[in-house]
Amino acid sequence: MIVTLTPNPAVDVTYTVPRLTPGEVHRVQQVVESAGGKGVNVARVLAQVGRGVCCTGFLGGPAGETLEDLLIPTPVDQSWILVSGATRRTVTVVDDRGATVLNEPGPQVTARDWERLSAHVLGLLDAGDVLVVSGSTPPGTDPGDLPGLVRSAVELGAAVLVDTSGPALLEVASAAPACLKPNEEELLAATGAPDVRTGARLLLDRGAEAVLVSCGADGVLLATEQDHWQARPAKTLTGNPTGAGDAAVAALAAALADGARGPALSSRLAEVVALSGAAVLRPTAGEVDLVAYHRMLPTIRMDQIDAAR
Repeated sequence: MIVTLTPNPAVDVTYTVPRLTPGEVHRVQQVVESAGGKGVNVARVLAQVGRGVCCTGFLGGPAGETLEDLLIPTPVDQSWILVSGATRRTVTVVDDRGATVLNEPGPQVTARDWERLSAHVLGLLDAGDVLVVSGSTPPGTDPGDLPGLVRSAVELGAAVLVDTSGPALLEVASAAPACLKPNEEELLAATGAPDVRTGARLLLDRGAEAVLVSCGADGVLLATEQDHWQARPAKTLTGNPTGAGDAAVAALAAALADGARGPALSSRLAEVVALSGAAVLRPTAGEVDLVAYHRMLPTIRMDQIDAAR
């Protein structure tokens, strides 16, 4: 079973315009409303590739009800913890140059809310299950809340995959997750490392089994104690990149659910890169172009490189 934890989910509103110009009035060509937050996006992608998945996290207010309603038609199971605050919304403006994202902060949560969420998540898991923890935490979260939950899930025997940023990335690494998945900017900011390979090494030294770094058009770098691998698409894709990282996490979660750990994740890197690329071709995060995914899969380039200390 795969459980995705989104501590700070959102209702995503995506506007498509010909060209975004600050200070100007725009005619929106298309409006798409979807259930969002990084872990929700991961769950939606997993469902599209035929994996059973359950979403959990904090939910509250009218936006929370809207998010739940938006997910009902999908195969994603839902098991939320209700809080008194209101679920946030995000607005993404997509034009021919890329995407501009506006993120609300989310509801104020308490220590008791985190106790309830942690107990709930652990109750959903059995040894051998996969827990995906994705995205930011809402206001009121203590720095120890997320690492504590990850540590408890690892002790339970779950394979934990975490996509987060900032100081939490360093703290979670010490909880011995099966894999961390920052992007290049997040990795360098959190570790202060001069380059991606050094930053990945620092997270491995803290306790992570594997680190997969999203590097944009350069694909991904997978680092383990034994070796490093670089995988990249055959050509640069254009479109909406906001869901690419979440699709990569979905592919990693599927690999972990199939028993791939540590160096064995290298055998699934083509799927990670191809599914990430298939997300770029869709207008909203949480969706993938499955035809493009299968077309790209055999074209992904992968190289094993020397591990750097």
